[in-house]
Amino acid sequence: MKNLRSVLFVLAAVLLVPVARAQQTGVKADVPFDFVVGNRAYPAGEYILRAALTEGGVIRIDNVNEVLTAFTQSNPCSKATRATETKLVFHRMGGHYFLYQMWTDGNLTGREFPKGRIEVELAQNHEKPEVVIVAAVISR
Repeated sequence: MKNLRSVLFVLAAVLLVPVARAQQTGVKADVPFDFVVGNRAYPAGEYILRAALTEGGVIRIDNVNEVLTAFTQSNPCSKATRATETKLVFHRMGGHYFLYQMWTDGNLTGREFPKGRIEVELAQNHEKPEVVIVAAVISR
């Protein structure tokens, strides 16, 4: 009986590793401007964004050029048609860029990032956000 449990455990582990790796797919983009996510500022550079956990909305943000790793909360968002490209969507207000959404090609769902203090204040002052798209690629 112990051998059967051991075999089943190993089999389950072997089958789950590819699933966990598939969920670690990220989005890689070269962001040409400084930007804000929540209340944290990031310098321009090449970034990889991916889920920090297999489930949940925590996104890991890695700057490829510098030793910079951060984590932020995100929420699911969706649209009626599948995304036609992998991209990061920013809102530009008051000379600042705010990461708004992340989409991967072929998906109906993406991730949306919460607004920080500065973005909320600018919106309250009736600033209209300009949408800025940064092309990205899927990164493994």
